[in-house]
Amino acid sequence: MRRIPLTTLFGVDKTTDDKRRFETSWLLPPAILAGLRGLIALYIFTSIFFIWGWYGTHDDTAAIGQTFSFFTWLTYWGIGFYMLFAAIHTGYYARTGRSLLYRWPRALRILHSLLYSSVTVYPFLVTIVFWVFIYESPWYSKTLTGWQNVSTSVAHALNSLYALLEIILPATSPHPWIAIPFLVLGLLLYLCVAYITHHTEGFYPYTFLDVGDHGQKSGTVTGYCFGVLAAILVLFLVSWGLIWLRCWLTKGKLKRARQDPLRIASGVSVGAMAGEQSGEMKEAV
Repeated sequence: MRRIPLTTLFGVDKTTDDKRRFETSWLLPPAILAGLRGLIALYIFTSIFFIWGWYGTHDDTAAIGQTFSFFTWLTYWGIGFYMLFAAIHTGYYARTGRSLLYRWPRALRILHSLLYSSVTVYPFLVTIVFWVFIYESPWYSKTLTGWQNVSTSVAHALNSLYALLEIILPATSPHPWIAIPFLVLGLLLYLCVAYITHHTEGFYPYTFLDVGDHGQKSGTVTGYCFGVLAAILVLFLVSWGLIWLRCWLTKGKLKRARQDPLRIASGVSVGAMAGEQSGEMKEAV
């Protein structure tokens, strides 16, 4: 039986190196795609540090450290760092026509692929869990709270928009199926964080994980956990399906940078063919 290399399983084998899937779009030129990703990263990090500054200036510095106990904040950090590095990679490609990402070792490219899978799946889970199980009206009673609940890391709306943009706009291929166990592992590791938080800080980041005397029954908490597991599997399939549909509709189209050697070579070939045809017509006359 033929053994499939790990690089193939993760979608980063050598046969795809010239595709520039993570750095190009079927719709936007690389420079505009880089600018959009950079603006999103700037907004995310500005939001995070503004909220931290608010906490720090309103006698609530403990809340800054507690943010790392919430899956929503961790997901938002993940989106921010992905957008930051994606903007750098895309900007470098737009400027030079060469890939900074594909100079990385294959192992780092595998991690980049897994990060892309997480930022196009986890945000939808965050949005659904918040608005279905956690949200209590009214979200607009306080200006900062309302803003967080719509657009920032404590919020749960724009993160899904960012994920949707990364599904629709780039020329990326559908997620590798091997990403599923890593996404599930990420949830299991977060579950450990939640209970470590309760043990060290005395609170549950999410009340539906509370198995104490005033919380949920253990069977109910187990049901919630399996429900989240089922949700992540469904959301992975939805994300995979949307990317596959985009690839099918665009037929693999991508906008290369002007300095990309493959684009230049293609242009030369087309020009040469046109010249040859013109010469043949003149000889015929």
